[in-house]
Amino acid sequence: MIIMKSDATKEQVRHVVKEVEKYGLRADVSAGDYRTVIGLVGDERKIPFDHFAILPGVKEARMVETPYKLVTREYAKMAGEPERRIIKVGNVEIGGDELVFIAGPCAVESKKQLFTIAEGCKKAGAHILRGGIFKARSSVHSFQGLGSAGEEEAREALQWMREAGDKFEMPVITESRGEGQIDLIAEYADIIQIGARNMYDQDLLTAVARKKKPILFKRHFGAGIEEFLSFAEYMVAEDNKDVILCERGILPLGKGKSYTRYTLDLAAVPVLEKETYLPVMVDPSHAAGRRDLVLPLSFAAIAAGACGLIVEVHHNPVEALVDSAQQITPDDLKILIDTAKTIRKDMAGKKKK
Repeated sequence: MIIMKSDATKEQVRHVVKEVEKYGLRADVSAGDYRTVIGLVGDERKIPFDHFAILPGVKEARMVETPYKLVTREYAKMAGEPERRIIKVGNVEIGGDELVFIAGPCAVESKKQLFTIAEGCKKAGAHILRGGIFKARSSVHSFQGLGSAGEEEAREALQWMREAGDKFEMPVITESRGEGQIDLIAEYADIIQIGARNMYDQDLLTAVARKKKPILFKRHFGAGIEEFLSFAEYMVAEDNKDVILCERGILPLGKGKSYTRYTLDLAAVPVLEKETYLPVMVDPSHAAGRRDLVLPLSFAAIAAGACGLIVEVHHNPVEALVDSAQQITPDDLKILIDTAKTIRKDMAGKKKK
């Protein structure tokens, strides 16, 4: 990163940016109240740091040793940005003092089903409505979501999501499974989700980031923390810092899959909180694979420091076309939300002491 002097002029900043671009890199300019920090995006081996250190207006040229740089707390601190990034979606603040709950069906099956579940989620205290239109499935023979039927059907389902969100005053989130779906989804969704299977899709990450909408970014079930943050960097490098990190479980060892779908890596939550300024949420539904485990995993995630949860909810889970075993009812969601808030309040009280 290149740290500018507190009295550096705009022209001096522009000159440094031009010098960076001259070496084939891109510049991420973060202007704080007291200083401007320029992050370098690209192969930094091409950069003569000694040259940049003596440019007019430059205070210091510093190497950041991690492969992810723009998402680090160090970068935010040097730029004078807040310790925690708060992402505003409508009237909802993700990453602030209050917990945020995203809830809804794994897959949108019909307008009636969606509105019934959305109403139940709202009454239970959820803030954001989720629903899958394009479903990533392991088997080609499984239900792929209404979006798989064609653009007309996908648009209609997305319109239902938008209508439900507006009616129950909840922002909406849905997943983009590929680059060809992004434009359509961006017309209706407030948040675009990148699922675990697509964490490594660099072109998709870049294309989604350019929509300048908040992104919920799920960790791949085989990815380490360094990989997770490194791929989050692709979106931040496109000047979109509204990225919500989501832990959703990693591959279990041995015969673990007989008991849980994945192993929820709770240690990842405080680690991510320490490494980055981006908000961290948890998906207990995919980690559990069983509805009886969703509530205890949710409580553990909040105790670990997550700023919120994304939970799969269905008014009649046994009838769900996708992931019926892990979806909870709106009544269960109410218990989950009330208890999670109590845990957070209790933890906040102990920290003050």
